[in-house]
Amino acid sequence: MTKITIKETQNPTILKFELEDFITKNESYEFKNIDEAKGSPLAQKLFYLPFVKTVYISGNFIAVEKYSIVEWDDVKEAVAEQIETFLNDGGIVINVDENKVKKQPITVYGETTPNPSALKFVVSRMLTKNAIEFKNIDQTGPSPLAKELFKFPYVKEIFIDENYISVTKYEVNNWEEITLELRSFIKQYIENGGTVLDESLVKPTAVEEKTKDEKFDSLDETSQKIINILEEYVKPAVAADGGNIAFDSFDETTKTVKVVLQGACSGCPSSTFTLKSGIENMLKSMLNDEKINVEALNA
Repeated sequence: MTKITIKETQNPTILKFELEDFITKNESYEFKNIDEAKGSPLAQKLFYLPFVKTVYISGNFIAVEKYSIVEWDDVKEAVAEQIETFLNDGGIVINVDENKVKKQPITVYGETTPNPSALKFVVSRMLTKNAIEFKNIDQTGPSPLAKELFKFPYVKEIFIDENYISVTKYEVNNWEEITLELRSFIKQYIENGGTVLDESLVKPTAVEEKTKDEKFDSLDETSQKIINILEEYVKPAVAADGGNIAFDSFDETTKTVKVVLQGACSGCPSSTFTLKSGIENMLKSMLNDEKINVEALNA
């Protein structure tokens, strides 16, 4: 008899329904709707529940992301019971043959960034809504793809956001020597159903969101204005170059704004120029304060 254990995740909209035994063989699956789930009779059954948004199947668990129309406390036991009944009746979790046939082709292309050590690999589908950076393989718990990329000896850092992966390399290789290998690996990995990012491990919880809001509310008015300017005017441009920028602090006495650079922007030779000529001048103008100066902190 199959017995389900319900486990909370860092994302309050996602619950894990764990089993004692593994139900997939070294593969992970993500289904966004009932049509995508043709290779998984179990996932298709779950999509008949009107509150199910996404179904993840990997290792020894089924994770379900819900829409906000219900609370997990009201439905989690019923979902667990439905999964148990399905499995105990001999239901198929993944139809391997059909799932392989349903392989979805994607395109991946390399895009240069202002940082000569970083290349942006753009994918023809959304990967995540949460920007995340990995400095080494020990940090890659949420991203099996990042973990595999770090096994290439020339990969130094990885940054994932929206529909792209920025890879920063060591100087031992030129991009001409390694771009095709990286692009092909990323394409095949995603097409074969590999997990790019486990959103349940990286999405901020409601508590963290509240803390973030409270921190913003506790800041002085100038700091709040700086954050809003960075979010609205600077982040989109930085993201286009394969990076990210985040507010760190503002010193009223020295008029110094400190920002954190991530992805392709981190360690980029032109980032200092960009900060001084672009962001700093923008802040001076929009805050009407010529004494403002910007310092970059590499994440």
